[in-house]
Amino acid sequence: MAIERHTEQPPGEDFRPHRVVVLAMDGALPFELGIPHRIFGRPKDAAGRHLYEVVTCSIRPPGPVRTDADFDITVANGPETLATADTVIVPASYELGPVFEQGVLTPELAAALAHIRPGTRLASICTGVYVLAAAGLLDGRPATTHWSDAERLQRLFPQIRVDANVLYVDNGDVLTSAGVAAGVDLCLHIVRRDHGTAVANDVARRTVVPPHREGGQAQFIQRPVPEPQLATTTTARAWALGRLHEPIQLRDMADQESMSVRTFTRRFREEVGISPGQWLTQQRVERARHLLESTDLSVDQVARDAGFGTAQSMRQHLQAALGVTPSSYRRTFRAGSDGVNGQVSSGT
Repeated sequence: MAIERHTEQPPGEDFRPHRVVVLAMDGALPFELGIPHRIFGRPKDAAGRHLYEVVTCSIRPPGPVRTDADFDITVANGPETLATADTVIVPASYELGPVFEQGVLTPELAAALAHIRPGTRLASICTGVYVLAAAGLLDGRPATTHWSDAERLQRLFPQIRVDANVLYVDNGDVLTSAGVAAGVDLCLHIVRRDHGTAVANDVARRTVVPPHREGGQAQFIQRPVPEPQLATTTTARAWALGRLHEPIQLRDMADQESMSVRTFTRRFREEVGISPGQWLTQQRVERARHLLESTDLSVDQVARDAGFGTAQSMRQHLQAALGVTPSSYRRTFRAGSDGVNGQVSSGT
């Protein structure tokens, strides 16, 4: 994924926030339906202007939409609103009918999706992926959904490369996520793509959620909540975060928990979903991103402060994780930028 930030109009009086349209369908899950509003409704630029405008629409004329809870919601916008979107989010629904059962769009849903302009970014949360799949938007591409629906999705759409193990998949113009909380991760990832780590981390802090979970992190962690009286790896992670600029060995982290390396590695995977080495690299990449965005430190100094040691090592890791060099990343997301609609597009 190559990062390419662009502005859709010059700053000033012509400023227009990036419009996110959320498609509400019967059987909607209120929690997942509300995720885009919570995440995209928070970011602001230096002038205090909202960077996103979030609008909900139905596939029918304005009116009530059923949810899977004991209440309905009233949606004030019809399907024509999709034509105004810069990004369309399709949350989960428990009443997808032929979409879920046969893999085909209903005439009503097909007519609604026809309003979407070419080039609009699309994203799904959980079973919302069935809508994108039935529309043929994921053919030949990787995608994900809630782990319990992944096998069915693969059977129904064999042309899609379904990955049941990841939190979200970013294809540039089309993104998919696993269920529930992974929708938060996906939306934060989009904010990070558009406006950098500082803005996304601020949203995460205000929402009281982890600032960053890589899309490739496992959906299912064996022990998401440690058993009472069972040792965890929390202390080691906090210790490592305070020393990212130093060489950190696996033995050093295990010593913080008084565990053997083997036990620590197993426990770490159970709690975090990835290996200690992968986690350390992720944290260092995030540290480098933050320093590149928010400071004037040289690339060599950023590499040292982030724990990569050399600029070449950091360059290799950023290229692998983001598809760009440190200098390109800094030019793309520079602290003090105008904050007008940014976007990341996939590239080779």
